[in-house]
Amino acid sequence: MSETPLNNEVLSQTAGSKPQTPANMELNLNPKEKDYVNAKAYLLKTSSNSGLNLYDQLSRVLTKILDERPENVVDIFEDLSKEEKKAKFTSHVDTVQDKIDTSTEVALAEVQKKLFARGDGEGEEEQQEEDVETPLPNLMELAFYFEQAGAGLSREETIRIWLALKNLVDNYPLQHVRFWGKIFGTEQNYIVAEVEYREGEEEEEEEEEAEAEEAEDQTERDPDGEEEEIEEDDTPKPDFKPPPMIPKEENRTGANKKTYFVCNDPGKPWVKLPPVTPSQLQISRKIKKFFTGRLDAPVISYPPFPGNEANYLRAQIGRIGAGTHISPLGFYQFDEEEEEEEEGEGRDNFVENVDFEGIPVRELADPSLANWVHHVQHILPQGRTSWWNPVQKNEDEFEDEDEEEEREEPDEPEPEVGPPLLTPLSEDAEIENMPPWTARISSNLVSQYAICVMHSNLWPGAHAFGVDKKFENIYVGYGHKYSAENYSPTPPPPIQDEYPSGPEITETEDPTPEEEAALRAAQNEAAEAAEEMEEQEEEDEDDD
Repeated sequence: MSETPLNNEVLSQTAGSKPQTPANMELNLNPKEKDYVNAKAYLLKTSSNSGLNLYDQLSRVLTKILDERPENVVDIFEDLSKEEKKAKFTSHVDTVQDKIDTSTEVALAEVQKKLFARGDGEGEEEQQEEDVETPLPNLMELAFYFEQAGAGLSREETIRIWLALKNLVDNYPLQHVRFWGKIFGTEQNYIVAEVEYREGEEEEEEEEEAEAEEAEDQTERDPDGEEEEIEEDDTPKPDFKPPPMIPKEENRTGANKKTYFVCNDPGKPWVKLPPVTPSQLQISRKIKKFFTGRLDAPVISYPPFPGNEANYLRAQIGRIGAGTHISPLGFYQFDEEEEEEEEGEGRDNFVENVDFEGIPVRELADPSLANWVHHVQHILPQGRTSWWNPVQKNEDEFEDEDEEEEREEPDEPEPEVGPPLLTPLSEDAEIENMPPWTARISSNLVSQYAICVMHSNLWPGAHAFGVDKKFENIYVGYGHKYSAENYSPTPPPPIQDEYPSGPEITETEDPTPEEEAALRAAQNEAAEAAEEMEEQEEEDEDDD
């Protein structure tokens, strides 16, 4: 901030009674007077937070001390300064004075103001770390290309998102960060960041979270540290066993290969989304819900969704990424070690091709879509990228149990197979005679500066661009998949029969009194005959 100019009275006191002009003011001041002017100008600087300056504050405090002349003034000097600041306080509920604006725009501006604040010495650190590779993307360059494609966000919001990503990098040990996109909600929106932790960093966080969860579970089960005695229950239990739960894929593999953070607005805290499970992916394909913008909001649907909105958001992000993240043909290639794998095993790792020279824009926009490939693994109907055999799991469980009775061996299910990695877009299925992708060139007037733009028709809101050796994907939408027909919820299953119908449970007529008497007589005769036989056997044993 520039120094506050002094009025003519101060200048006349420092340089004489003759009026001075700005041109000759500095010439007539001696070094001590210049120091005085600079010192007073420094004290007159206004604070950006409170709007006060130290010169006026000290003047008011000293005036109060000289008027009241309290004892031991040096001990209460700080209290007197606080009282003077409180005297300048403006009430929010005062109807006479102007009220402070409490609108949502002002509240959001107060939150985002922290993004633009620079700490002490931050500029020096930036100059020292210019040569160090940063995980932050060049978001403004990508926004420039997406602006030509007619997609993306405004420039102001893009700058705020970049600052929010910088804050995310400063707080977490991340190796790679990418702006995934934005998902709209009914109350608030979600800004999604796709990240990769440094090697070994994510495992430490998972261990801490797992230990906390185990401690909570232990507290819920046994809050007093004593085991409760379980009473014996003679109630017959059914023999039905539910199908085995399909395990989720580990971090850095399959559907959980990437980690995602979300926030409602730039400047608000980032929240890490939990890993996705196969059951969540399966149910998310059967329901369609609008997001609210609250991660803890329940997802009320049929079939019931196993989780809250944070889990549903993570499932939709995984589905969108698996279906719409594409790259030019040849930009990625499989590693040589992967090529030596046995046949039948899916490849899940690839590396960037350093010899990639780019594909002309005209060829990228070819309607055949053969020059674009998927670089994210396909999610199988099971909810995993690699098929898991549930029958094998059942056999292991039965081996652990000691069952004497013979059981029927379940049929071996047919493994689910999906398209492999780096499959061309030309093999994507059509949507009711509509192509899954729309390719176009950004400009036909200046073709030398044009880029290829890809729009997904299966997931409206997913876009990609490609030019030379650069490409990127983004999603801006509601997180819903396109459906040619109107959405109709899954109907509930038919009512299950209570028991099988057969002769052994068919109702019969009650017997007559004569039939009951005959049955009792026959039972008595049989009992007497059995007693005679026992007596005869005992006599034979005595004779022997």
